[in-house]
Amino acid sequence: MTLKAKIATALVAAAGLVLMMSNRGTTEGLVSETAGLAAYDRIATVLQSARCLNCHPRGDRPTQGDDRHVHGMNVQRGVENSGVPAMRCTTCHQTHNNDTVGIPGAPHWHLAPASMGWVGLSKSDLCRTLLDPAKNGGRSVSDLVTHMTGDELVLWAWNPGRGRSSPPLSIEELKRALDEWARAGAPCPN
Repeated sequence: MTLKAKIATALVAAAGLVLMMSNRGTTEGLVSETAGLAAYDRIATVLQSARCLNCHPRGDRPTQGDDRHVHGMNVQRGVENSGVPAMRCTTCHQTHNNDTVGIPGAPHWHLAPASMGWVGLSKSDLCRTLLDPAKNGGRSVSDLVTHMTGDELVLWAWNPGRGRSSPPLSIEELKRALDEWARAGAPCPN
């Protein structure tokens, strides 16, 4: 084997080792892009459900209910995504569901920032929005997985209170899909 061939072989092996090491610690093994895209399709069913879209509007008015009707009482986003001064989200939405009157609640109830508005986005555009640090709160893929599977407000979606449906995947199924998508390099559909 020539010196050039030995160097090329060593570089390929080193690149493979770097790729394997970069994957170690948070995930195990590589996943094909096809499997990653299939995982993202499952993730998108959750993100495009009423539980997520109600609080991820692209405008200043949240929606509510499984039918995603405009929030009553002319509720507005406000400058801090927590309502206008006279009508803060937490005035009605406490840290837990109030099934007696049908008001949902979870810790730090608020709207997602407008940059994280998903209503009307295609699955492709939604994916690119998720991955754009300028739109996702500066989160890496690992940070997104942590946010979507550990934030108390996000987890509320699986305990939405009386009269509301949960997302189409269980939280465990979402966690598996997010992990698979991340291990595939977080691919987005075209």
